Parts: sequence; structure tokens; C-alpha cells
Amino acid sequence: MSWKNIIGQKQQIRVLRKALETGRFAHAYLFTGPEGSGKESAAFEIASILCCRSANTPDTEGSCGTCPDCLQVRSFMHQNVEYIFPVESALLDPGDSAKKENKRFAEARERYNALLEQKKQNPYFSPAMERSMGILTEQIVSLQHKASFMPGEGTKKIFIISQAERLHPSAANKLLKLLEEPPAHVVFILVSSRPETLLPTIRSRCQSVKFSRVTAAELRLWLQENRPEIIDPELSSIISFSRGNLRLAWELINNRDANLSETPTILLRNQALDYLRTVLTPSRFHEAVAACEQNARNLSRSELTLFLAALLLFFQDVNHRRINPDFQELNNPDISDAIDRFAKNFPDPDFLQISTIIEDAIRAIERNAGPLLVMASLTAEIRALLQRE
Repeated sequence: MSWKNIIGQKQQIRVLRKALETGRFAHAYLFTGPEGSGKESAAFEIASILCCRSANTPDTEGSCGTCPDCLQVRSFMHQNVEYIFPVESALLDPGDSAKKENKRFAEARERYNALLEQKKQNPYFSPAMERSMGILTEQIVSLQHKASFMPGEGTKKIFIISQAERLHPSAANKLLKLLEEPPAHVVFILVSSRPETLLPTIRSRCQSVKFSRVTAAELRLWLQENRPEIIDPELSSIISFSRGNLRLAWELINNRDANLSETPTILLRNQALDYLRTVLTPSRFHEAVAACEQNARNLSRSELTLFLAALLLFFQDVNHRRINPDFQELNNPDISDAIDRFAKNFPDPDFLQISTIIEDAIRAIERNAGPLLVMASLTAEIRALLQRE
């Protein structure tokens, strides 16, 4: 992958590179920061460097990305790199010799493999099985067992724990014991968007590196250098809709359409604006309720996040034009007429409160809240705020 492919995070990369180059890399790190900021990408780059046969040579910056070790790390097949994330207990039941013949196990394994495949396609995606109760005790027991063995090749074993805030309490206690007396050949990298929920004793035994949300300028520069075929207005659309979340940006990049008016982001935005029209038209509120249910049932969580982000960006544009009618740096320049009409028809809404409830809805969806409940609540709140006397 190499450090060049990490978007933004210059200070964080500088700290990590110096630690690796001087031989002062800690036995345990805690990477924190917003979802989609590239924490796991940095963790896997470190794993690749520690395994790579050509890392940090005069011709490379970080891992080479092409040697067998780098390719195995990327495909989650390297014997010295373990990736732990929330899985279903059906995958972990011990002592069943016929487990592979068990339908429940086979189905769970299929879902697990599908998540890994999705992770391969999108390095900023953090997998978690929907029926999981978190990172389970059995996973950490397995980690303890694997950590007790020396690496097959190389000098280090690397354990990357995704969504560490979802450690089951007993699993967290077992991990703590390992962090207190870590084997010299093991490196732990815990990744979390909510580090405050981790045990304080775990946090204290890890060196913390805080990642920042990627700025629009950083994402624009990276896209211009690495994906020059993406130009405005599509480029600005991707940057605006992703809102610094690299997982969303990656999905938008890889779901592009040759016809800009039919890209998934534009279609979802138009769908969101149609929904907003029904919410605000008294005679069509029954349609809004039906649309609310339909969107909650038919859109994936990722699509629903984009749907809500489209509303948020539209309201930002309306607020800008309300304050300054000549404002040109719109998120949605292709629908400036609709933005101006909305600003004229709703001259004094509480945009701060509207933005807050949409942000809350996005966070709720990202944290696996029920989509129908989230959308129903949002529909009622937006209608009340915009139609108040």
C-alpha cells in the first residue's frame, strides 16, 4: 500500500514512521478518531511494513505492496497478521467435530467471508457481523493462544482489533492481561471510533494515536493525484457527500456511472428531495409516511446514510443562500434554482436544530439503530421545525 496512499494524517504518519525507523515501536497502540478517517488502513500499512521483504528501501516509502508478504496481508492470509472484528458465536463453538457440516456454521462462515471480501474491496470498511454480540471471549482466547507462538517468518506477529469498543467485558479483561505482560514478538493495534467506552486500564497500556477527519482539501488533492479521470462537478459531489468519511468516499468512487445525472449519489439526493417535498406538503403527508417506510426497508445502511447526508448538504446550501444570495460554492450547484426557491419559501427555519437532528439520525444509522424508527422520528421532527408558526 505504502504511506503515500494514506489520505491526510501527516502528523500521525510522521510519528508512526519515526517509531518504526528508530526501533521504538510500542507493543500496543490505540488508533482513535472518527469513522472512515483511515485508522485501519494505517494499521494494515504497519502490518505490511513489519512483514514486507522490501519495506523502507531507497525505492519505497513504507511497504512495497507487491511482494508475497504484502499480498498476503492484503488478502488476510498472512500467518503473522490476525484481523479481529465482531463475529457471530456460531463461528466459535468449540469441540464440535462435525461443525463444518452444520448448516448454521456454514451460513455464518459464508457471511463472514462476504464481509472480508467487502473489506478487500473497500479498505475503509469496518466489518461486523449483524448477529454478533461484539468481540467475544473465545476470540481473545484464540488470540492468546496464537500470541504464545513465535512468528513463522519475520520478527513480529501483529494483531489488529477492529471496533475495540465492542469488546465483551470478559474478552476485554483477558486482553488486558495480555497487554500487561505482552510477548516481545507481538504488536497489538486496537482501532476504535469510541475509545471512551474502552476500559481505562486498556487505554493506559496502549500508546494512543488520534486520527482526524480527512478534510475536503486533502481528499480533493488525493483524488486529483490518484483518480484524475474524476473531474468536477462529480469530484465536488463525491467530496461533499462523503463529508470526510473515506468509507463513503470509496463507495462513491467505485459506484460511479458514466452519466453524472444517474450516479447513485445524485439519484439518492433526488430521492431525498422528493421525500422532503412530501414531508412539507400538507396534502401529501401520507405519501411522506409511506416514503419513510419504503426508504427504511429498501435502502441499505450505507445508502440511507447518503440519503440523510444529501438532506444535510441541501440544507447547508439553503442556509448559505439565505445569508448571502450570491454565494457560489454550493454543494449542489446543479439545483441552485431549487435551493433559491426553498430559501425564499422558508426564510427563517432553525437550521442548527435541523442539522443536529439529521446528524443524530446519521450517527444512529451508523450505530445499527432501527432504520424505520430513525426515519419516522426524523420525518416528524423536520416537519415540525419547518412548518412551525
